[in-house]
Amino acid sequence: MRRRLVVIAVLGALSSPAFSQSSVTLYGILDAGLNYTVGSQKAIVNGRPVGAGNQLALNDGAFGMFGSRWGLKGTEDLGSGLKAIFTLENGFSMSSGAFAQGGAEFGRQAFVGLDSPYGRLTLGRQYDPHLDIVAPFSAAWQFAGYIATHAADVDNLLSTRRLNNSIKYTMPKFHGVNAEALYSVGGVAGSVSRNQAWSLAVGYDGGPFQFGAGYLTINNPNVSFYGANPNGTGVTGNNLGSLGSATSPANNPAYAGFASANRYNLAGVGASYTYGSATAGVIYTNVRYTGLGDVATSGPNPLGYSGTAAINTVELNLRYFFTPTILVGVMGSLTRVGSVGGHDGASYRQFGGGAHYFLSKATELYALVMYEHATGVDSTGRAAVAAISGLTPSSTSSQTAVRVGIVHRF
Repeated sequence: MRRRLVVIAVLGALSSPAFSQSSVTLYGILDAGLNYTVGSQKAIVNGRPVGAGNQLALNDGAFGMFGSRWGLKGTEDLGSGLKAIFTLENGFSMSSGAFAQGGAEFGRQAFVGLDSPYGRLTLGRQYDPHLDIVAPFSAAWQFAGYIATHAADVDNLLSTRRLNNSIKYTMPKFHGVNAEALYSVGGVAGSVSRNQAWSLAVGYDGGPFQFGAGYLTINNPNVSFYGANPNGTGVTGNNLGSLGSATSPANNPAYAGFASANRYNLAGVGASYTYGSATAGVIYTNVRYTGLGDVATSGPNPLGYSGTAAINTVELNLRYFFTPTILVGVMGSLTRVGSVGGHDGASYRQFGGGAHYFLSKATELYALVMYEHATGVDSTGRAAVAAISGLTPSSTSSQTAVRVGIVHRF
């Protein structure tokens, strides 16, 4: 009898945490649609791009409004205002079912932490503060999706890349002000600074006026940022993109040539003002690939670059709700890649718009159109070609893309 009482007491002690309030939520976004691209590149032959003509393709949300995903969010009330929290979020392709983010099981987000009245502290694979606070002012977030990002999302405004091994603090909002700080541990023995990153951002939400500013710096970005997915090639490969070949097109030609950078620095500011049903926004970002030529710890440098490559972007956007179920937006942006390697750099001008029809709170139909025109010499050392984000670059200086799609949230 005594042995039975001991067993019951032990089981009761082990099961006591079950009485605390906890919850787990399953959520997700499904985004699929058709893309029609006017002007696609087939390969690079004798140093010049060869055209493949127009293209019609069924693409998942990674090239549309949202990346398709499913995830789990959990919280446990620990008492005295303290909560344990976690998020596991998987990205995948709607058209093939394959894992996104280079094959990572929870490649979008994977973190655990504590939430309290004094702020939230989380550890794992996370978004950087610049993205959290500055990116929402862009047209890509507001109505236009991935094709509206700047030069293959060089400023990471649509979360193309995440930071592994990161520690993040989010302060409670105070009189409309919010702020975040993040540090990503490099994890390299004998070199604390190698592959490390840190970021700071602050925002303000004062009714109709909103503002955000942020900064992100990453050491050895070819490995620690662009190569942070399971399919990353490390120092030996170019994770920023591809210069193309006789059998394949270029990839991210605006900055693919800067894989040897020792450091990636990003600074950005954004603001918006809402008047009635209309919201006007502006955003500016400055990206600097510094210490070009660091082939020992960063990546390849086939063009022999040295020094710094700077990329500046300014964007204006406007969105308007004609009715609670109909949203229309327009945008324009200019991205300028500065001179490097003896040439004068390149410019990319984008103009586009989008329309959304909300069938319900969970489901919407949308249509997007984007036009880009390029001039100058890009990072591959060739005449710049238009390269709308997420699509195969053009073989000429111009490219147009149209997408129609459907989004469902759960």
